[in-house]
Amino acid sequence: MMMKNPFGALAALVLSLCLVSSGQAVEILRWQRLPLAVPLVVGEERIVFIDRNVRVGVPAQLGERLRAQSAGGAIYLKANEAIPPTRLQLQDVESGALILLDIAAEAAREGQAPLEPVRIVVEETEQRETDKPSKLPASASPRDTPIPVMLIRYAAQNLYAPLRTVEPVAGIARANLRRGLALDTLLPTLPVRARALAAWRLSDQWVTAVRLANVSASWLDLDPRALQGDFVAASFQHPTLGPAGEPTDTTVVYLVTRGHGLAESLPPALAPFHPQVNLPKGVPHAR
Repeated sequence: MMMKNPFGALAALVLSLCLVSSGQAVEILRWQRLPLAVPLVVGEERIVFIDRNVRVGVPAQLGERLRAQSAGGAIYLKANEAIPPTRLQLQDVESGALILLDIAAEAAREGQAPLEPVRIVVEETEQRETDKPSKLPASASPRDTPIPVMLIRYAAQNLYAPLRTVEPVAGIARANLRRGLALDTLLPTLPVRARALAAWRLSDQWVTAVRLANVSASWLDLDPRALQGDFVAASFQHPTLGPAGEPTDTTVVYLVTRGHGLAESLPPALAPFHPQVNLPKGVPHAR
């Protein structure tokens, strides 16, 4: 996650101008709601400048094959090995709007010049619908498919499928996520690290995609009954998690809630109990 920095855009602009003045070109890509192609070379870092505070969404299946870092209005992408065509998501922290990057990494060819940095230009006239509540059109006919099923399918397609294959659903809109949402109470019985990736809303229901990473050396079975919280439905992308460090050590769980987002559906974290603190006078301390 990139820390909010009011000087980030200026720093990125100054850095890009320095690159131009030193003889290195900067490729300009304009975001017009079509995925932007950003090829990579294995072992070579490529910089993407964008004048926005964004999070980088990397598909779990990439594992350690791609390093993605963001700082000061710039994104640093480095492929550690060949990567087939894969879609990354850049999410505007303020509005929730998405910018899609299609990356692919190949080994450098003999005599190939380093790839130039990329600057993404976003039209200011772009509408940001993510701040508005999602409502179904008045003329929409009743659907046979339950809303939780529609939301989970839509979320999975957005995270894993190419954009052209995503099935449009009237009324579904991107929802904002609370920054720094703590998920320690979601799966307290399993040694996993959880991080919320994205959320969508339809009518009065939300779906939140949460990335799960195994931090143990053992295989883990994922059971929806182990989830702690007030959920309408839940579904795992994969039924198991491989040991930490393996390509299979991450997956995504889709959590559907009603009436509010994920933050309000989680059980509160319990503070550690210290019997020696704030005991009434005359009460012996526990040993």
